[in-house]
Amino acid sequence: MDRSTWQQLAGSLLILLAILIAYLFEQHVASFDFYRSAIHGGEYWRLFTGHLFHTNGIHLLLNISGLALITALHRHFYRAFLYATLIMFSMLFISLYLLVFGDLSHYVGLSGVLHSLFAWGALKDVVNNEKTGIFLFLGLWVKVMMEQTQGASDHIATLIDASVAIDAHLAGAIAGTLFFALGYFAHYLKKFNKRA
Repeated sequence: MDRSTWQQLAGSLLILLAILIAYLFEQHVASFDFYRSAIHGGEYWRLFTGHLFHTNGIHLLLNISGLALITALHRHFYRAFLYATLIMFSMLFISLYLLVFGDLSHYVGLSGVLHSLFAWGALKDVVNNEKTGIFLFLGLWVKVMMEQTQGASDHIATLIDASVAIDAHLAGAIAGTLFFALGYFAHYLKKFNKRA
């Protein structure tokens, strides 16, 4: 593989590695999961690490599969620093959203971050004139709004042995959209300043 391909895949591979390490130390999840009262008590690392742990092996496999699909769809847009920044921004945004607006006391899983990656990638498709981008973006928002109004699939909840964190999905979709909008604005601001 050439350097460009490695750079495109590096972020996903690092996330995958972090998730697998978290899975190996699953017995220590209580020290790293998103736990509202612990975060309020000063354990701020949980704002990030809670996204790396999972409720069970099926939950882990579902999220790894989602990461693989999103990477396959949008890896041509990934650059290591940008991707890492998007991941960290998403983790922090989702966790803060759950703290302020959510009613979850406990959360683990990468699905919110996956929604963020998907939203960002779909919008990158749109601005790069890839015809599927708008359908991916609108489809994501239809799915998220259906979850907000009708709840999540009982089948998925049974598989992952937990309720589906639909507020994390909403926060992730918002985070990816916001990250894209901020990047788009910064790009055009830089262009405008060069002309001036």
